[in-house]
Amino acid sequence: MWLYALVFVLGLVLGSFYNVVGLRLPQGESVIWPPSRCARCRHRLKALDLVPLLSWLLLRGQCRYCGHKISDAYPLMELLTALLFTFAAFKAGWSGELLMAWALISLLVIITVSDLAYMIIPDKVLLFFALLFILLYLVFPPSSWWEPLAGSALGFAMLLAVALASKGGMGGGDIKLFAVLGLVLGWKHVLVAFLLSTLAGAVGGGVGLLLGKYRKRTPIAFGPYIAIGAIIAYFYGEDIIDWYIAWL
Repeated sequence: MWLYALVFVLGLVLGSFYNVVGLRLPQGESVIWPPSRCARCRHRLKALDLVPLLSWLLLRGQCRYCGHKISDAYPLMELLTALLFTFAAFKAGWSGELLMAWALISLLVIITVSDLAYMIIPDKVLLFFALLFILLYLVFPPSSWWEPLAGSALGFAMLLAVALASKGGMGGGDIKLFAVLGLVLGWKHVLVAFLLSTLAGAVGGGVGLLLGKYRKRTPIAFGPYIAIGAIIAYFYGEDIIDWYIAWL
């Protein structure tokens, strides 16, 4: 239990950092400097203002210095990262697979933040994690060397086909993201991720239209839906495939 508690804290800390990366990198800003400041009063935040999740709760979601409301997205992404890190440890165990799962979660959290904020999935993030996945495979070789390559090729091809068929309805960042995800998921699970992402996007888009959050023919950030599909496919892809075959 202590190990899981430490993993949860690690997830909170990294989730806070991933918020910074997702918000600053698409703007061409450093993720290290300048230090965090209030978005309205520009007052430099102190260490007590930056404790992941806890500071937001103690400050009741407001800036200590000017009372400006702090976006709920910050603590939500911190908590989500912590929960996913802990869940990954529970599912994968203390093995090399856990490092791959944590890397995947980290990628998806960062692109979710950046896509929601700017509708951009930064190439630098994708390249960094593609190299990280390859490095992890060199240390912990996959059972089939061709599986990551096939998954990457299929992920890229599927999203490219959608983009061509919809005449630009799919962003270039989404296409490259699926190519990177294919390295981790393999060809079978990247297909599951694609189907789940499409389903999640359809449901989310439909709910958004009903609530007036979206308008028809208005572009929406698809990255968060890809993240949902990829996470489910990574942990439960084989179960879904088995269920589907049995259902047929």
